[in-house]
Amino acid sequence: MNQTAEEKTGGVVLDVNGLTIAYETRKGDVHAVRDVSFRVRRGETVGLVGESGCGKSTIAFGIVQFLGTNGKILNGQVVFQGNDLVDRSDAELKRLRGDRISMVYQDPMQALNPAMRLGEQLKEVLTCHQDISQEEAWERSVAMLKRVYMPDPEDVMQRFMHQISGGQQQRVVIAMAMLNNPALLIMDEPTTALDVTVEAAVLDLLEELKQDFQTANIFITHNLGVVARVSDYLCVMYAGELVERGPIHDIFQNPRHPYTMGLLACVPRLGESKLDSVLYPIRGRVPSPAARPDNACIFAPRCDYATEECTKALPAMMEIDTGHLARCIYAKEIDTQPRTHRVRRGTVRPKPAASEPKKEDADLLQLDGLKIYYPQESNSLVSMLGLGKKRYVKAVDDISVRLAKGRTLGVVGESGCGKSSLVKGIIGLEEITGGDIEFMGFDVTQPVRERDRKLIQEMQMVFQNPDSTLNPSYPIGKQIARPIKKFKTVPKHQVKDEVLRLLKAVRLGSVYYDRLPRQLSGGEKQRVGIARALASRPDLIICDEPVSALDVSVQAAVINLLLEIQKGFGASMIFIAHDLSVVRYFSDDIAVMYLGQVVEIGPAEAIYSPPYHPYTEALLSAVPIPDPDAEQKEIRLSGNVPSALDPPSGCRFHTRCPRRKEMLPDGGDICETEVPSWRESGRHRILCHIPIEELKRLDPVVHQEVA
Repeated sequence: MNQTAEEKTGGVVLDVNGLTIAYETRKGDVHAVRDVSFRVRRGETVGLVGESGCGKSTIAFGIVQFLGTNGKILNGQVVFQGNDLVDRSDAELKRLRGDRISMVYQDPMQALNPAMRLGEQLKEVLTCHQDISQEEAWERSVAMLKRVYMPDPEDVMQRFMHQISGGQQQRVVIAMAMLNNPALLIMDEPTTALDVTVEAAVLDLLEELKQDFQTANIFITHNLGVVARVSDYLCVMYAGELVERGPIHDIFQNPRHPYTMGLLACVPRLGESKLDSVLYPIRGRVPSPAARPDNACIFAPRCDYATEECTKALPAMMEIDTGHLARCIYAKEIDTQPRTHRVRRGTVRPKPAASEPKKEDADLLQLDGLKIYYPQESNSLVSMLGLGKKRYVKAVDDISVRLAKGRTLGVVGESGCGKSSLVKGIIGLEEITGGDIEFMGFDVTQPVRERDRKLIQEMQMVFQNPDSTLNPSYPIGKQIARPIKKFKTVPKHQVKDEVLRLLKAVRLGSVYYDRLPRQLSGGEKQRVGIARALASRPDLIICDEPVSALDVSVQAAVINLLLEIQKGFGASMIFIAHDLSVVRYFSDDIAVMYLGQVVEIGPAEAIYSPPYHPYTEALLSAVPIPDPDAEQKEIRLSGNVPSALDPPSGCRFHTRCPRRKEMLPDGGDICETEVPSWRESGRHRILCHIPIEELKRLDPVVHQEVA
């Protein structure tokens, strides 16, 4: 670390001052980032948050001068360790990249070479920037893999990227970034694609590395819970501009820009439900770079506090408190300004239209002992001759669940626990190995191609990625009309009117009827997917991660839309998501899955307070909470999820359980040999050897003030 340079700048490693970035187009320069200023000190993490298209990643690439052939810095300074990087030569920048400045990308698969062994890629980072031998580079790479808690690092060095898990791939990328002990580490959505448990472990690791190496960090994310946990200082970006910056606690406790307030009002807090709180999405969308005004507040068209004064000039940053600034003319008296329609989080708010759940009606869906096994293919001669014993991946193994009419069942668990296989089996896209599925009183155990058309009509699905389910060549109207014609929900001459009614129901106007999917945003595409699922007027809608890839504002709008649809259409829902806060908010009942089995099930409010299954407790302790002052127990699971091809004997969770040795008299030996029985407390059931009275004595995972 260049201590002299940092001492001269008061510990400031990076000073971004008035940065303006533009891209050359046929119509001239289009500004992607305008007049952005912030500092990052040694051992400090600065978070960058905002919706997609706000310029967060553009700033990161601008810092390292990696903007592509048509990108350029028009104005401002990027001062790194006392030296301005703007207009530096390519040779000088190459020496800095990967050495003094490192970057961790969102998708590790794009940062790793699939054709090279991981060890070769790690060594290359060292030998490219330092004059060291291959042997020393190997030893230092192994040491860094150990430092990021990679199991069996010597073996990992010999593997290719496809031979390790996603969480391990991200650890390799982090190790590569830290090998040269950089002064500045830029992380662009490094945990977005990870399970909540892996995400928690990676965030713990980043915090440890920051403390040990005293690296200056820039953390880019759209997840307010993550940024609240890792950041010391926060910068809120909107449409290429920095609209608020300050210490993390100041901004979360006292946001002064309407956009920051809007972001916080979009996010459900862990423990909040649809019955006692409301999500308030920000109306409209982020304007394109070519449509941003030069002489007015850029957020005014979406702002609840906007007045005519906001359209007369571009507001400057106003200091609220020491180090806390906001780009709003009403920043100091924002709470006294009239709002057009929204009540900010923390004030008295009306309850949603949904009422408290009534006593359960008849079951709409019943699963009894459901099993979905996948045969394991093998190229061995014994298997090819059919002489060996067949092996199966037990994706879903003996699950029994009930779903009542008008209720929502949330399903949570890590990747590979069987959530998607479960819903594909219900919908008929996967062949059932054993057990029964009864829907509306009819047996639907057979695949979808063998089901009665009426039953298919009554069960529809909203998928995670609308791009993979929408035909890019057909307009939206025709794609929604197809199931209407297929199931004859209305006469032929009323099909278009029905499509327009559905578009209106999902908050899309008639102008979308003739648009192609490429002309829609991600949130709009997801709304089309919901409209198409509603086209057959189903009794059951299955949502497989419908909001995981959306910005927080769009996510809030889609969640509200689904709740309105459920109330208006009376549909039951199965809701799968990896965000436990969203599942808690949306669901009436929750099933927690682990390695093909349900380990805990019950009313949503019961799942989020003791007694917990030890696995549920670990999941809750890993959830990033959008509150830097929340007190959260730290329970981390060791090891990876075992293979569903050969699950552990006894309790499947015993290999990772943090509670069995301390809470069972025999040290938990029974967990290794005997399958646990269900422990029941009313409608709340836990599959565990630990008595429910002992589980009730556990302290709550989270202590926070809920608005």
